[in-house]
Amino acid sequence: MRLALIIPTRNASAHLDRLLPALAAQTRQPDSILVLDSESSDDTVARFRAFGARVEVIRVAQFNHGGTRRLGCQLVEAEALLFLTQDAIPAAPDSFARLLANLTLEADIGVAYGRQLPHPDAGLLAAQARQFNYPSQSRTKRMSDADELGIKTCFSSDSFAVYRRDLLEAVGGFPSNVIGSEDAYVAGRMLLAGYAVRYAADACVEHSHDYRLVEEFRRYFDIGVFYGRERWLRNTFGKAEGEGQRFVRAEINALRAVGAIARVPEVLLRSTLKLLGYRLGYLERYLPRQMKRRLSMFPGYWK
Repeated sequence: MRLALIIPTRNASAHLDRLLPALAAQTRQPDSILVLDSESSDDTVARFRAFGARVEVIRVAQFNHGGTRRLGCQLVEAEALLFLTQDAIPAAPDSFARLLANLTLEADIGVAYGRQLPHPDAGLLAAQARQFNYPSQSRTKRMSDADELGIKTCFSSDSFAVYRRDLLEAVGGFPSNVIGSEDAYVAGRMLLAGYAVRYAADACVEHSHDYRLVEEFRRYFDIGVFYGRERWLRNTFGKAEGEGQRFVRAEINALRAVGAIARVPEVLLRSTLKLLGYRLGYLERYLPRQMKRRLSMFPGYWK
């Protein structure tokens, strides 16, 4: 099975000292590497080209989480499409090999996404978020799991994920215009079409974010926009709010475990901002465009 690696980038230079050696060390090398760069002002393009990757530069205004990945699929020829973000660093030489093995484990698996570990310098809450969303046990998810897992059934992350091209195309591919969560969109379509989503806990990358309070608010505004526009996901798999309550409890328990209970007010404030951002995003159709540009992490989306 031919494997194409597709990496969207913008000013990725700070990550390349770790990322490029990790790519070179993979025991399963991709048959091709495509970098879709959004007009980087640093040396991202030059370094990837020197590494041997094909680099296509697109205008910043043309970038879209779904549309850019859709373009990437059209520019490569391979049966397996591996997506990686610029700040997701393969944690072991066999990360790609293990992820691909999970994709081919059963005939109906359309996408396999890997485990995300915190970066070495990640803060406590960032590390806890990785542990909550990416447990140590692998699992194959199908529509029959929706009653148990709810919205987590269609949870997936193309920060590190590999898709079977034929099944991706069978469900219409990546959406051409979404603000984010294109991975959940595709996973939901695959599940509804009778395909499976595989979580591969043995295929790992280091990938985490220490978001500031304002960044957290904006991120959840965008998530709310997505679910407000793609209401079929909520109608099919359930609301995201219940999962958020579980997440808050897990954060508080993590603080207690290390004697950092004094940070609980921070968790509560952060959670309040997330909820506020999500609900504003969900109701964005009532907001003026200029306000949405100011609230979003991706103001360029609101053309």
